Amino acid sequence: MKKIIITLVSLFLLQLVVPAQDTNLTFLYINGSNNNDKKMKDWYIKGVNKLHPVMKRKFERNLSIKKWTKDNKLVIGESPAIFFWGYDSKTDLDFVKDRINISKAFSSTLAYEIRSLLTQFMHDAIWVQKTHNMQPILDDLNEMVKAHAQDGQNVILFGYSAGTFVNFQYMMYKFRYINMYELFKTLGADESFLKFVEQNPRKDTCLSALSYDKGNIGVISNTEHLVLNQDKKQLMENYLNMDSATEKYCAPPDKVKGVVNFASPIPLFYSDMAEDRYEYNFYGKYMIKYIFEKGIYFLTVNFREDPLGFPTNRNMTIEQIEELADIKIENPTGVIYDNSHVWSKRSAFLAHTSYWSARGTFANAVVKSFVNGTKFQYNEKYQQRVLKHKSKKSEVL
Repeated sequence: MKKIIITLVSLFLLQLVVPAQDTNLTFLYINGSNNNDKKMKDWYIKGVNKLHPVMKRKFERNLSIKKWTKDNKLVIGESPAIFFWGYDSKTDLDFVKDRINISKAFSSTLAYEIRSLLTQFMHDAIWVQKTHNMQPILDDLNEMVKAHAQDGQNVILFGYSAGTFVNFQYMMYKFRYINMYELFKTLGADESFLKFVEQNPRKDTCLSALSYDKGNIGVISNTEHLVLNQDKKQLMENYLNMDSATEKYCAPPDKVKGVVNFASPIPLFYSDMAEDRYEYNFYGKYMIKYIFEKGIYFLTVNFREDPLGFPTNRNMTIEQIEELADIKIENPTGVIYDNSHVWSKRSAFLAHTSYWSARGTFANAVVKSFVNGTKFQYNEKYQQRVLKHKSKKSEVL
């Protein structure tokens, strides 16, 4: 009798256990500047852990977003994935702080305090922008994305403040938007080499895989211009090995579903993109084409009170983008959309660090950006209504 009771109780308890759902989407959060010691790292991680459950809930309950997935199944991981690069800048920051302390002896108190404050907030943003500091960070981030992909996970990258630089450069260097034949043709390779490439096609690759310390196709200059390896024999050998370099150094195909930049100062630190000589203009248009054709969402979400939250772009239709960038986008499903007019109800002094405390407002704004960005690009009635009333404060164009 005792065994029968135990069996019945066990069966009852088993029915109470809900089978765990397999997750298919990971939110990966990237830190910003001024996160280079334990105190600030803990502040960032604590903020992300408060934000993530709210963001997860808002996503999973939105019917429009659920339609992305097969069988309307969207299950986001319970725990946030966090990529932290803050400690990498600490040695350089300590050097600057030491020089500031020297100035304390002869500076006014006000000048010293302002100098210290600017260093604390701006150093990491300037540091991570430099190519030789950024590239190892991008490689480490890519390994994390690849690990999630191997577990069957799609990824949305959330970049905060200077973490938006990491997101932006990750797209630029790790997305597979470069057609090798078209690249060599544009760079003026001779006819015999172009024929060799045409006869030995390779997968589309990324800018990172081309660099001299990886695929060794060429050297990327300080203006992001690729200078081809001048040893033609070596160049041909390296070209034949490009597929392995692509798999090793580029983002896993079709796994990065979205990039969300928030509290973004990108235009402030990358204003040289406006220069004609800057090769971002060349690669950037193919990256944009890739984003649209691969169904990727590239969103910018800023609180309007945030003094460092700069709009990344004016919202444009695909036709406007094609005309401006002189490209043809085939069968687009992706979205590029800016929502920098979100009311946080915080002061300008607090708004930049309030995305965690105003997490409900922020999460709603991110979900709304996914939905409205899609409608703006692919719902003609909505698009025309926005274009017609583009001067209204409710839309930024």
